[in-house]
Amino acid sequence: MTQYNDPLHPKHLPLYRKGQEIYEITAKIVELIPTDDEAQAIIRPLLIEDAAMLSVKVVSAEAADLYDLRMENAAIIRKAARDLLAHCTGLEMFGFKEAQYLHLIREAVEAYRLLFIEWVKDFDQWNYVVDKWGLFNPPGIDVDTSEDDMDNDI
Repeated sequence: MTQYNDPLHPKHLPLYRKGQEIYEITAKIVELIPTDDEAQAIIRPLLIEDAAMLSVKVVSAEAADLYDLRMENAAIIRKAARDLLAHCTGLEMFGFKEAQYLHLIREAVEAYRLLFIEWVKDFDQWNYVVDKWGLFNPPGIDVDTSEDDMDNDI
């Protein structure tokens, strides 16, 4: 049995599936972007990359399991989603003739955002290693907190 048949595989998560939907919508819209308009053509690969990150990083976060790694992937997902929306605005600013379709991406990203919020709530804050960079530690865990300090607090 492959991992894709596993009901616990991330592809079964609503967040992952919505990310895949966003990728498919984005790929179809990218086909409409003219390649002879330099400003719009530059945005094409950026849209695809950002849309792909929405599912790829869900898989990475699910595989990582540790709180700090999951939060790092969540931050990358958030950035990709926000960049995807910014690129839509950029296309409009550069006169994209098929801008009426960009609302499809925006609406899908909004639905994705709501799923994302619920997904992050399920991260196990107590399954962690101390993030020495201090960005993704659970609340109350300081960068200077060592495993020995944690053991002494019991």
